[in-house]
Amino acid sequence: MALVEKNKSAAQPAPTTSVFNQGNCPFKCITEETPLSSCFDSSAPPKPLFIVTPTVAGTYPVILLHHGCYLRNYFYKELLQHIASHGFIAVAPQLCGVLLPSGPEEVDSGAKVINWLPKGLQPLLPENVVADFTKFALSGHSRGGKTAFAIALGRANTSLSLKISVLIGIDPVAGANRYCRTRPHILTYCPQSFDLSIPVMVIGTGLGPESKNACMSQPCAPDGVNHKEFFYECKPPCAHFVVKDYGHMDMLDDDPQGVVGAVSGCMCKNGTGPREIMRKTVGGIVVAFLNAYLNGDDRYLLAIVGDPDSSPAKLEPVEFITA
Repeated sequence: MALVEKNKSAAQPAPTTSVFNQGNCPFKCITEETPLSSCFDSSAPPKPLFIVTPTVAGTYPVILLHHGCYLRNYFYKELLQHIASHGFIAVAPQLCGVLLPSGPEEVDSGAKVINWLPKGLQPLLPENVVADFTKFALSGHSRGGKTAFAIALGRANTSLSLKISVLIGIDPVAGANRYCRTRPHILTYCPQSFDLSIPVMVIGTGLGPESKNACMSQPCAPDGVNHKEFFYECKPPCAHFVVKDYGHMDMLDDDPQGVVGAVSGCMCKNGTGPREIMRKTVGGIVVAFLNAYLNGDDRYLLAIVGDPDSSPAKLEPVEFITA
């Protein structure tokens, strides 16, 4: 474990279990579709949205999550609710439909959603709930994690009008292998090569690089294009947490709906433990990182790094580099 503490301003460590459990902030879920006339209506989101927002009056940071390949944004409902319950507005766009867009198209769509948020999100929120876009986190799972990195690296054709404060990749994947990667190609295979000046966290899975079985030889998060390489190319401050005994899809809801949901449960190697444990682990780590770099409270993050056994699921390795 590599550990470089950001600061030691807190007199007492935070009780880490509080971030792994659901928070005390009441929330509600909002589904916002994109009407057919959206091209003539600037108030409509460029892509359908699934939003989980606090309902208590206040000003809250915003985190946007890009879904994985062919997945649906509402498959992450439980994870997004966990994050929102700790005082964050969580937004998940649906970037693909029946047909999978090309990598560059997906990156451009993601950038357009980000540019829509400052004016379009507020009217959808409960009364007296205010989105604070000076604290904006961009995240993504699987292919969506790679999309988030590509957007942060400026690879979209659309320039961002919103500054990204924090970047989080949840088991990001950049292709089938090192020689068959999705466009745009962002991995360089050189250490700390990502041109990013913001805090970055990469969450990986121990079973992601393993095949489901002998009949399905292609793993969902192959070595050479997975979380290890993404973290390898990050500059400090950056963190890396690997949930050792869980797989690439285990942070999704227990029973995702429809054919896509059913397929998502049988394509990748899964952990033997309950998915709830995985969601609590991922949700807690995300909340701790957001609190550290958006809210200026690093007690939870330092406590987890200092005692990985406080996590519901086993974390190995754990790396946190600040300089």
